[in-house]
Amino acid sequence: MTNAEWATRGNKVFIGTYSRFPAAMVKGSGCRLWDADGKEYLDFLAGIAVCSLGHCHPAVTEAICRQAGELVHVSNLFHTPPQIRLAELLVNNSFADRVFMCNSGAEANEAAIKLARIHSGEGRYEIISLAGSFHGRTLATVAATGQPRFHQGFEPLPQGFVHAEFGDPRTIEALVSPKTCAILCEPLQGESGVRPLEPEYIRAIRDICDRHGLLLIFDEVQTGLGRTGTLFAHEQLGVTPDIMTLAKALGNGLPLGAMLTTESIAASLTVGTHASTFGGNPVATAAAVEVLTLMLADGFMASVREKSAYFVDKLQGVATRYPQWATGVRGRGLLLGLMLTDKGIERGADIVQRMFEEGALINFAGNRVLRFVPPLIVGTAEIDALIDKLCLVLDRLA
Repeated sequence: MTNAEWATRGNKVFIGTYSRFPAAMVKGSGCRLWDADGKEYLDFLAGIAVCSLGHCHPAVTEAICRQAGELVHVSNLFHTPPQIRLAELLVNNSFADRVFMCNSGAEANEAAIKLARIHSGEGRYEIISLAGSFHGRTLATVAATGQPRFHQGFEPLPQGFVHAEFGDPRTIEALVSPKTCAILCEPLQGESGVRPLEPEYIRAIRDICDRHGLLLIFDEVQTGLGRTGTLFAHEQLGVTPDIMTLAKALGNGLPLGAMLTTESIAASLTVGTHASTFGGNPVATAAAVEVLTLMLADGFMASVREKSAYFVDKLQGVATRYPQWATGVRGRGLLLGLMLTDKGIERGADIVQRMFEEGALINFAGNRVLRFVPPLIVGTAEIDALIDKLCLVLDRLA
């Protein structure tokens, strides 16, 4: 069947919550995808920062197939070896002592919200998050998200969430009240335009939490698992959270999320207070064990940082060559944004569409930057190919 035929079938049965490209992807390998018409794409979107080891990584695929032939699901009424191995890897390579597993970033953030409330005690339920943040699509995580466009049509939203202006810790402290239990933030805001939180800003947030007895929650759903050049983004900032959430790259494409915290905080969630039927599924966790094993190997993170420096230099070259369209680069690791001029912002969606037509997948984040989140295994030759396609598109813009 062709792309058009698959799209026609899909459009008849799906609720229209997505604006899809006119392609049905049928095969992937490394940093490449192929659609039903046989067209090849250079993938610098990676399933939105999910397929960090590329599509169909042989070791991950082997782990999935092996586990699927042994045990797929038994629920969390029982122990399973892959889940335990993954939890041990997460604990041994983070600040945390305890892990809760679920299926997505939104679920991980829901778990963090519930933990912050129950741990903080009666009357302390309010969470401060930042303008421009994105924390998920459930009602609670939409309420925590600091972007009004995600709130529209779903009011009244759950109570207990307030949003501070981005970049100024004084606006956070002004919102602290006897009801406050936690501050929730991403070390780097991906969806609102690849906006890093600077180290001094993060340190100020940690200080506010310490002085007021609040929990600090880091949403590392997009920034975690090597995306910024270290296993977790906060490792580069000199600040340790009390709770951290993960998902996206954890299963390299299989649905899997996790919430990590310390022994004393975790003790507040007792039997029956939280659960997930599919969370920590044996197949997903077997994949994640392989993902972490590969990422923790000597040289992996160093290679991400090296390729980041190369990519930043190339993107900065694009900004220099096309000052009418772009102003510079921001981000960390391989979560990068090409900042657009006002003129460029007007054409941002068009640029993404033209890149798709040229066989390259990127996206337009926050209606302000072109976002690049390639698999962490990307090579310099693939970066060069992407840059060539981007220059070709910009050359053709009227």
